[in-house]
Amino acid sequence: MHQFETKNAYFDQLSRNPRLRWLGQNTNHLPLPDEVKQAMVDSIDDDAIRLYAPPLGIEALRHLILADLGLHDLSAMVTDGAIEGLYHACRTLVGPGDEFITTDPGWKWPVQFAADSGARVVEIPIYDAAQDFKLTPQQLADAITKKTRLVYLVDPNNPLGICYSRDEINAFATICRDAGAYLIHDCTYRHFAYEHTLAAEFFPERTITTYSFSKWLGLAGLRVGAVIASGEVLERLAAAPPNNLGSNVLSQRAAIAGLKVKAQWFPEVLQIQRHNQALIAAAAKAINGLATPVFPSNGNFMIIDVSKAEISPEALVEALQRQDIMIRQGSYHSDRFGGRFVKVSTTVPTDWVEAFCHHLPGAVEVAQGLNDVGPQF
Repeated sequence: MHQFETKNAYFDQLSRNPRLRWLGQNTNHLPLPDEVKQAMVDSIDDDAIRLYAPPLGIEALRHLILADLGLHDLSAMVTDGAIEGLYHACRTLVGPGDEFITTDPGWKWPVQFAADSGARVVEIPIYDAAQDFKLTPQQLADAITKKTRLVYLVDPNNPLGICYSRDEINAFATICRDAGAYLIHDCTYRHFAYEHTLAAEFFPERTITTYSFSKWLGLAGLRVGAVIASGEVLERLAAAPPNNLGSNVLSQRAAIAGLKVKAQWFPEVLQIQRHNQALIAAAAKAINGLATPVFPSNGNFMIIDVSKAEISPEALVEALQRQDIMIRQGSYHSDRFGGRFVKVSTTVPTDWVEAFCHHLPGAVEVAQGLNDVGPQF
């Protein structure tokens, strides 16, 4: 069987398990606002789904996204999830002979997009407590060259959960401007950060900011997101987008409703997920060999380092799946460091997290005896 078939069957099996506690995809499983549900129902009842959406998105949604970010002088393009915007930017802006710089660990897919475009990918290692698990301005300055076309920064970082300071973001923006490079600021998890600074404040002319509704609002299955950039950059991206007939109307209406009630609804989500993080950190601390090197996390997830527990991340994932709990192995994010950690998502019902904490000690024991684990993705 081809790998793509194996991968699809793997996730299909997980999705068909009604008992599965999803602690591995950073999606929001807490209850949606009633207003969002009603917006989706209304989209069917009034036949709105029979029409193509405007090519860059419903105007109300575009303006609400810019208002949420505070980037009123830039432009937004609604995409089929933030990942489509990343794909489009990477495939449009880099090509053979260009260089693409990112961090390791980071998010794997833009790396693949850039490589498929013919770019040379440079992954700067950051899994190091001595530098607070962050990319340093000096590392970026040392890595950037005349061939660097695109710098990709995930902030807060997925999977580590670190977040960059205002001074650090300013430094990265300055380095990119001086090099004539574009900067993709992947802000998928910014709503969970304790403090967050947008690179577009310092480098609006060539910063591309991503926006996701999968994480804070929980619309992962509806596939709606956005990229935000200057008019000049967006003119280029808008010339031939993958979704040139517009993104899903039902999804966009749900997103509009979510942004309108975000101020009232989201604080409870934030409170729950931070409480869940504390439960996970305490459970990991009680087990010999486990550690939470970044706590609290600025994302709706956290990593558990298992490198001193004499287990592989894949074995722990397998042991917990036997208890109907899904977490993610570090190799999804990093070939170099993935053997050291697992990632656990936290925008989930607290009883799911309590089940994880209850089963974690036994799962570690089971994992110590697991040497032959099937493929994980």
